[in-house]
Amino acid sequence: MSKTYDVIIIGGGIGGLMAAYGLRSRDAKLRVAILEKGRPVEQRSCPASKGKGCVYCPVCSITSGFAGAGAFSDGKFNLGTAYGGTLGEELGETLAMTYIGAVSRVLDRFTPEGIEIKEYGSNEALKLKCLQNNLRLLDMNVKHLGTDNNLLIMQNLIQWLGENGVDLVPNTEVTHVARSEDGYVLSTQREEYRAGKIIIATGRNGAEFVGSLCRQFEIPMHSNAVDIGVRVEMKDAIWREFSSQIYEPKILCRTKTFEDRTRMFCFNQGGIVSAENNDNVITANGHSFSDPAKKTENCNFAILSSIRFTEPFNNPTEYAKSFSKMANLIGKGNVLVQRFGDLIRGRRTNDHRLGQNTVIPTLTATAGDLSLALPHRILTNIIETIYALDKVAPGTANDDTLLYGLESKYYSIKPDHDKRFMIYDGIYLIGDGSGICRGLSQSGAMGLYVADQILDA
Repeated sequence: MSKTYDVIIIGGGIGGLMAAYGLRSRDAKLRVAILEKGRPVEQRSCPASKGKGCVYCPVCSITSGFAGAGAFSDGKFNLGTAYGGTLGEELGETLAMTYIGAVSRVLDRFTPEGIEIKEYGSNEALKLKCLQNNLRLLDMNVKHLGTDNNLLIMQNLIQWLGENGVDLVPNTEVTHVARSEDGYVLSTQREEYRAGKIIIATGRNGAEFVGSLCRQFEIPMHSNAVDIGVRVEMKDAIWREFSSQIYEPKILCRTKTFEDRTRMFCFNQGGIVSAENNDNVITANGHSFSDPAKKTENCNFAILSSIRFTEPFNNPTEYAKSFSKMANLIGKGNVLVQRFGDLIRGRRTNDHRLGQNTVIPTLTATAGDLSLALPHRILTNIIETIYALDKVAPGTANDDTLLYGLESKYYSIKPDHDKRFMIYDGIYLIGDGSGICRGLSQSGAMGLYVADQILDA
């Protein structure tokens, strides 16, 4: 017999959690469930983090599970709309900032006593330094939780939801959605669920599910850009002038050869490089911890080259994945790592040269040659960006700087939606899977906003 709810949320990441919180905090009688294909947050564990390398788990514990892909992120909540998505364009700046502020207050509510959360603002001197070197430093107030604190806060939020009547259903992937007389029937591998309304919060990993649903209900879709690049690792001291003052430098660069846009983002001070499994494609990422005992001597960040396709091509995600798959093939199922000096000299990095490196890698990766996996245009963009960044943080272009590949961001297709983010009668789409958000703050804000739209209808 199927279970019936007023609202079912598909996906237990920050967007889904905030949507559930918004619904239950205003209406304690509302029947709400979150169906999550991954594990409970306390059971999420990655073998790769223990030095085993990726073992291709059927459901990746880094990208899936309650608290979402953001559970093991650096816990950076951008308190603005300058980057991290286009919510300001969708809702208007004032309303978007209202809901981003609401997300910040929810985080404060579930922050354990005795934990100090740092906030960072802008820095005019560093902005000028970048401008003088043909770079643009994006600035915004940032609430930095750190990976460990972020995890604690998410656990407290999830515990509150469970104690206040939200059914939390892990290890449950929705495979099909069908109309019914009073709403929808959601099929999973074990049983059926019924709901009057659905909130889809599957994140970027749910792009295939969202695409299938849109085709089923004939919802128009639009392609988004894709970003392809590398994770860069070096001595933390090189970027300390920036990280000590603004914590996360996000810098845009216009490359000289092709005049393409690249961006440096996802900076991790004293952090580690990590691997994550996206549909059996292993890509690089990075984390940082607030606990000083967990800090390393390195920092890491992403450099990505943005590509926006025009008609008739309409499959940018598969295009980006193809290069990551090539890197995995060369690396025997693992992320590749290459010294910048070797890349510039046109030679692959081998274990001997890696063993002599002054920057000790924080991820066990396969020494190799990234030029065999990246298109010439993108590789040129990355090299030129590293040299440009070296002007504001000398040492960035050192021979011993490490490049891990590939790091790719497959931004979801963007289905048509109304002002409530409803894509079909009673079906709402939020978070990274909507093609609107690219970060924790705006995803959470969408969750709170849609909860209000449902309750105020």
